Amino acid sequence: MAFELGEPVRAGEPRPTGHTRLPAYLASKRGIVVRTIGAFALPDDRADGVREPRVENLYTVRFSAPEVWNGDAAGTDSICADLFESYLESDR
Repeated sequence: MAFELGEPVRAGEPRPTGHTRLPAYLASKRGIVVRTIGAFALPDDRADGVREPRVENLYTVRFSAPEVWNGDAAGTDSICADLFESYLESDR
């Protein structure tokens, strides 16, 4: 599933073991896609030694700081993270 600019998304849960590029503090947090970067080999697969890793779209997602830090941040602050498609689900 490809995401569009401005689309609301929710980050999934990081893998319980092994390498992932999804920060644990973003698990289950809602954000907005603000940039499509392109398609790249999934680092999780590379770290697992997969000879032909999956290729996925990479997105910059903006999260409001209060969403990430459970309200303990200024309302206008935000955090951006570059996240692979499989780390995200639509939040429409």
